[in-house]
Amino acid sequence: MSDPILTLIQGFLTYSRSCIDILLKELSNFNGDQRGDVAFFIMDGNKRKELRWDGKHFFLRASTEYANPQLTLEEIQGIIAARLLESCCNYLEGRNIRDIDQSNLAEISEMLRRPPKGRVVPFLLNTDDVEPDRYSINPLRDSIVKSGQSAFPAASVVTDGLEVDHNFFAKYEGSLISRDEVDLIELHLKDAPNKYVDFVDIVKYEELKRASEVLGINLCIPALRMPLEMLKNEKPGGQLHLVIEESHRDYDAIRTIYKLMGRNIAKRKSLLLTVPHSGKGFGSKRSAKGRMIFKQHSFEKIKVKYRTTPLYPNMVDYNDVSIAQAKDDVSVEAGRIASYDFSQTSSSPQFALYAALSPEDAAIWHGVGRFAGMDVVRSYVSVRSSYLRKTIFKGVPSLGIRVPLQFNLVPRNMWVHPKHGNIDASIGCIQDLEGLTERGLHAAPLFVKERLDT
Repeated sequence: MSDPILTLIQGFLTYSRSCIDILLKELSNFNGDQRGDVAFFIMDGNKRKELRWDGKHFFLRASTEYANPQLTLEEIQGIIAARLLESCCNYLEGRNIRDIDQSNLAEISEMLRRPPKGRVVPFLLNTDDVEPDRYSINPLRDSIVKSGQSAFPAASVVTDGLEVDHNFFAKYEGSLISRDEVDLIELHLKDAPNKYVDFVDIVKYEELKRASEVLGINLCIPALRMPLEMLKNEKPGGQLHLVIEESHRDYDAIRTIYKLMGRNIAKRKSLLLTVPHSGKGFGSKRSAKGRMIFKQHSFEKIKVKYRTTPLYPNMVDYNDVSIAQAKDDVSVEAGRIASYDFSQTSSSPQFALYAALSPEDAAIWHGVGRFAGMDVVRSYVSVRSSYLRKTIFKGVPSLGIRVPLQFNLVPRNMWVHPKHGNIDASIGCIQDLEGLTERGLHAAPLFVKERLDT
């Protein structure tokens, strides 16, 4: 079999068949009629194009990061897995096929070459509240710090004054980033919008387009941003505003969310369910050290100290850690949270809370068990489950009737840089991307024991 796409599909059907079978079973009972249309976007050159799908579709979540403009090997694996899972299930649904033959493989291959079309729709959930160099792999790192934006949420960062750190490039050429990618980044810094998240999406979609041509798979799947873009576009009383309000409704509501996220409010109150931003623009959850203040059992305020702190190391040099520089104190009265208006009190809610509003019916995680922790997944599943049971967020309309399926890229089989062994290498560092796909793409169902809310 000479076609690398056919090899990839056949390997996926062999190594990841359990994911396909579980998703097909879910589709047989799936009814998304109760929700409305879902809005996404793609970047076509420098232009953002809005796309909509009706709620009858089954949405499969992948992701990319705003913590770096270059597309990484980790990110593209998740997108390829999403397209393989989507195409195989869209093809097999309703067909009584026991054995996949060459003609079946060829038809699935043709589906992969085209944009997603079918009942299952893959999409990117891109979290815009992260620091712009969260994982110490951003080639703009020096100017991000000098511009005072290293502790800003990505949604607030502007590209004016940002430039490639050539010391970073000299150190990590071939391991984290390539010359072609630096040229692409510098090109778009000149003509892209001043909004950093738009710039990142422009670069990543351009890299996805190039990779699509190499692999013969259309990887330009639609995206949406959460939570800050959603909050900015909502008015008070919107869904995410209500999630923030209801999370802080009273002591029992806060205690329940704490329990779902594996915390005990009686012992510590340092988990901020939403992290207030500083008047100076700081919003880094890593650099925010805060506490919820209660008088007896009455929620009074949130107090936060923003201080300079290291972020997370890259996989090439664990000692080369980016810094989020911040110094400011914030105090927000409970009333500004109980009656929430993002335009007046900007803040970043915890992932488990805002992900409850993501339209996903299934999610793909990247190497949980080695490259990612189970705690975030468990918190997400627990909060989503409680939301669907209406024990929390009672005033927020539900988006579904069951907890999304969870799939995981199997850590030991994830694609890594052939020389450096890292998953955070940019795809430009991989000279033979087709050859890497010959290893196959291994995904497995992720069964998560939720925390109970009672």
